[in-house]
Amino acid sequence: MKKILIINGPNLNLLGKREPSVYGGRSFEDYFRELQEACRDRAELAYFQSNSEGALIDKLQEAGFACDGIVLNAGAYTHTSIALADAIRAVPAPVVEVHISNVYAREEYRHHSFLSPACRGCIAGFGLDSYRLAVEALLATSYKPQAASSGESAHS
Repeated sequence: MKKILIINGPNLNLLGKREPSVYGGRSFEDYFRELQEACRDRAELAYFQSNSEGALIDKLQEAGFACDGIVLNAGAYTHTSIALADAIRAVPAPVVEVHISNVYAREEYRHHSFLSPACRGCIAGFGLDSYRLAVEALLATSYKPQAASSGESAHS
């Protein structure tokens, strides 16, 4: 059984209340309980949410060595955080980037992700079902840790 962690970033604690025309009317906690039940025979799912970039980095570093995969919805940090991208690259667990809305149908500044190049894949625009699709991808695929190419270097 694979261990998969779902990490949600800023403002995603307000799902069900925040902009329901964009994000829907359900809380993530309600959806997560259903997702756990649907996957109970194939995956052990855990969930973490923080509005703090540092806490998200800490959780990626902790879980990235202890679980079989991570589903990450970094919210607006997707478009701003090189530090989160570096944390994704630093751990062996595959990370799938997730967005509830179709970010390419929204404001121009949402069209660029600093995280996508560091992630194994990206799923966007399927509402909360984007999380299930990401979990299914992690369950269906055998990922090997990504080796850094000779052209990459670590910067602090």
